[in-house]
Amino acid sequence: MPIEIGSVRFGNTDIHYEVRRSERRKKTVQITIDGAGVQVVAPADTPASQVKAILRKRAAWILRHSREDTPPPAPKRFVSGETMPYLGRNVKLIVETADPGANAGAPSLRFDHWRFRVAIPESLEGDARQQSVQLAFERWYRIRAEHRLGDGVRRWWHRLGNEGEPKTLIRNQRQRWGSCAPDGTLRFNWRVMMLEPSLVEYVIVHELCHLSVNNHSADFWQLMASILPDTERRRRRLREAGKTLPF
Repeated sequence: MPIEIGSVRFGNTDIHYEVRRSERRKKTVQITIDGAGVQVVAPADTPASQVKAILRKRAAWILRHSREDTPPPAPKRFVSGETMPYLGRNVKLIVETADPGANAGAPSLRFDHWRFRVAIPESLEGDARQQSVQLAFERWYRIRAEHRLGDGVRRWWHRLGNEGEPKTLIRNQRQRWGSCAPDGTLRFNWRVMMLEPSLVEYVIVHELCHLSVNNHSADFWQLMASILPDTERRRRRLREAGKTLPF
């Protein structure tokens, strides 16, 4: 039997899962969590609504175990030799002491030949240093996201035969890569710029598809697969990538 894809909402989180039907399984529904996400094995005749109800009931347990499955990455110290992700590549940091009086005490950040060059005022130390550099990176990623995601939305929107373009905003969304508002506004997490290009593309197409199907029903996933035939592979890779990103 084909794999079924679904999702349930728990708090501010969407739990995506895959269902495999088994003729041998007669009664119970089995839920496992592994590197590919939430996997469900159900008897062949179990209604989809019943599977969804079971997932809702076990949602807290699922989220708890999902977080335990992969330890969070170590906090960045922002020293030379560390890396930061950009478009799926680990870009090395070159950290220097800024010239006295430069940038009114704020760090400066340049992307130069696939190196991040960070100049930090000598007066910044400890937590203040780390927070200031992190904010500099967030600003840099946001600017890149505005250009790349905006261009990507326009390109895919026109490729799908539409005119004009949806409104696109860059936001700090802790639980989502993107969202689609009822008025058609698309909001993207600036962290998308840490992902490899094929996953950036997946996130863009995902939100554009929500302009046609505003849920994660079978119709939605069929639409996704008609545009990106390897949707399922990209979705799995996105889940794994999200566990390793800083911030």
